[in-house]
Parts: sequence; C-alpha cells; structure tokens
Amino acid sequence: MRLRLVPQDTNFDFFRYARLTFGASVVAMVLSLAAWLTMGLNFGIDFLGGTTIRTEASVPVDVGEYRTALAALDLGDVTIAEVFDPTFGPDRHVAMINIQAQPGQESVTPETIAMVQEALRGVYPAMSFPSVESVGPTVSGELIVTALIAVAAALAAILVYIWLRFEWQFSVGAVAALVHDIVLTIGLFSLLQIRFELATVAALLTIVGYSINDTVVIFDRLRENLIKYKQRALRDVMNLSANETLSRTLMTSGTTLLALIALLVLGGDVIRGFVFAIFWGVIVGTYSSIYVAKNVVLMIGVKRDWSKPSEGGGGPSGTQFSNIDA
Repeated sequence: MRLRLVPQDTNFDFFRYARLTFGASVVAMVLSLAAWLTMGLNFGIDFLGGTTIRTEASVPVDVGEYRTALAALDLGDVTIAEVFDPTFGPDRHVAMINIQAQPGQESVTPETIAMVQEALRGVYPAMSFPSVESVGPTVSGELIVTALIAVAAALAAILVYIWLRFEWQFSVGAVAALVHDIVLTIGLFSLLQIRFELATVAALLTIVGYSINDTVVIFDRLRENLIKYKQRALRDVMNLSANETLSRTLMTSGTTLLALIALLVLGGDVIRGFVFAIFWGVIVGTYSSIYVAKNVVLMIGVKRDWSKPSEGGGGPSGTQFSNIDA
C-alpha cells in the first residue's frame, strides 16, 4: 500500500480567487520594495569590505568565548566560524573571524587587528594567526555589480528558454513568478535585517532554479491538456493541470523543506542566512508557480489549438523547439 499525501484525484479550484491572490502578490511585492528602499539591506563583509582573521589553536574552538572576548571592542558586524578540514590533525582547531570595516575606513586598521589578536589570546595565550586578509570597498562594489548581473542573466536565460519551449505568454508568466520570488525574499531580508552576503546571492539563484523547475512541470502538463481538451475553458484546463501535478509539487517541496529545517536548526550561524533564504524561496516559489505564473498566463490568454499553424503561418503553435523533451 503506497503512502499518499494527496488523494489521487483532487479537484481544488486554484483560480477561484485569482484576482485576490494575484492582487495580494502585487501588494507584497510593493511592500517588499518599499522595505528595501527605506530600510536597506544589512550587507555583510562581502559587500561592505572588511578583514578576515584566521586563528589556530590546539584546543577546541569556543565561538561563545571568542565572541565575548571581542564584544568589548565594539567592532560592529563580526562573524566567527569554526573551520573543519579532514586534513587537520587532532591538535589543529581553526576559526575564521570576519570583521566589518569601520565607517570611513578602507579596511580594518592594523591597530584594530592587533587589539583583536590580543583579546583572543586572552582566551588562549598560545593562539596563532596564520593569515589576515582584507576586502576593500572597491572589490565589494564589484561584487554587488557582479551579483546583480548574475541574477539578471539567469532571468533572461530562463525567459528565452520558456519562450522556445512553450509560448511567449508562458515565458512572461514564468519570469513574473521569478521576479515575485526574488523581490519577496529581498524584502524579507530587509525587513528582518538578516545579513545579506554573497552566499545569499547564491541562495537567490538556487530559488530561481527551484521555482522555474516547479513552474515548467505544471506548464508542461498544461500544454498537454490544452491539446487534449480543446473545448474546455482555459481556466478549467489550468485547474486540471495544477491538480494533476499537486502531489508531485507537495512531495518535492515537503522533502526539501524537511532538509532545510534540519539545516536551520543544526547548521549554525554561518549558513543560517543562506538556508533561510532557500527555505523562504521554496515556500514562495511553490505559491508563485500557480498563483502568479498561471494567473499571468490566464490574464494574457494563450493559443488553444497547438496542432494548427499559428496566425501568419510558420508551423505549429509554440516553436520548432516545443516538442523537445527537457
């Protein structure tokens, strides 16, 4: 007997409140942009510049003691993480300490680095400092530009792929859903002032990939049903497609969230921002696959009979790539 989270035949009306759900998404995006513009993002060292100090000791790293020792220095954003490496011997315990550059300074000054080292030697006198590396504001500015280009390039590539794979209406819906997911994630980071780092950009790209995967699965079933049920209303065919893929959607999202919850609880402070971004992205990405992407296609409309030439000739509706499995 197979376990089913969802009955085999469901008949939920996902578009009963289409205007309400789409309107709520638009309002949420506007509020997210407002939070971003008014509160800004809590950029980490990757974007603001700062210094990374590597420590090495023969006793286990106690992050709490390290943080207590540095608290009196009032250094602002300080991240402490233990480094694990299978090549380390039993007497090598390494930590990486990231210190944000102080206002008006290019990087952390040598005097500040010396004070940090002295404070940490108060925890363990024999502690050594194998490396000290600084990231200046120029490099940080380049990282911001590169991050924006990476996200924009991913969206553009997905738009072209969906356009070739399906129809232009589908590509507009898919990209609208992705923009929705990214804006809401950035808005939440701004509202909660969670540290925004390069790892967060990686999380945004992961969200883009996860969300588009779910959207394409439903779009693929929708395309099949548009051919199969030529006389049904577009809204009914969309509902049917969403119901037929509901079990797969919940299983995929549910198992992903279980793994992410474990990482949120046990993963530690270093990856918490990255994991939280993906966790939130999975939730809004699952929502947007139906209530944003499909709503946009429903509002724009789409050619119903894919077996006939499109207006103006040139072969079947879609493109020459529409029958490629991917």
